[in-house]
Amino acid sequence: MQTFDTLRNDPNHSAVCTNLSPYINHGQISFQRLTLKVRALKTHPNGTAAFIEEGVVHRELSDNFVYYTPDGYDSLEGAADWARETLELHAQDEREHLYTWRELERGETHDDLWDAGQLQLVREGGLHGFMRMYWAKKILEWTISPSYALATAQYFNDRYAYDGNDPNGFVGVGWSIMGIHDMGWKERPIFGKIRYMNYVGCKRKFKIDSFVARYKGAKENAIKAERAATVERKSESDSLSGKKRKA
Repeated sequence: MQTFDTLRNDPNHSAVCTNLSPYINHGQISFQRLTLKVRALKTHPNGTAAFIEEGVVHRELSDNFVYYTPDGYDSLEGAADWARETLELHAQDEREHLYTWRELERGETHDDLWDAGQLQLVREGGLHGFMRMYWAKKILEWTISPSYALATAQYFNDRYAYDGNDPNGFVGVGWSIMGIHDMGWKERPIFGKIRYMNYVGCKRKFKIDSFVARYKGAKENAIKAERAATVERKSESDSLSGKKRKA
């Protein structure tokens, strides 16, 4: 609890987190018991408060959302009106990068941080909480539509995460992609008014290189993907130049 409130969102300090969510999810341990035990210690009040907020408040909000949205908790139908409308408005926006399901599953994008997160999910059966937000938002940015992005992120989370297929997973992905329990932000392409996250912002929060270095292949995959994209852009540019000369 000593550093939970200050370091829990740094993927390089994963040991700060309890990593108990799979056991809580499958009923092997009760969060009520954890709460009582932590409060009984009467130490590190800030860390304790943050721990209880995430484990009680956030979990209860997730359970509540899924319970009262039985037909839409895993689709855009479950989004608030403002979120659904803004995503639909920007659904046809041009994407600089578009990746297939298989490329995403293998962690083969131009973004080494995202690739590292995907490899963490596949290899370790879990994704750091902060990384899951970035991970899901980039799936929205790099796939053909918001509904496809939502289905893709949920599938990966349910298939590979030990704590997948539960309300926290659905709402965690939903918060990132369709603004569940969030508010509208400054409008931008693709995201509309959904909260935006980017690589530079992550770089200000933690040492990206240290996280990426933990997952062999992440850096190499990003370099290959960027080279392929450069070749494709050059080919498109040459083709366009040829058409202009003929005209």
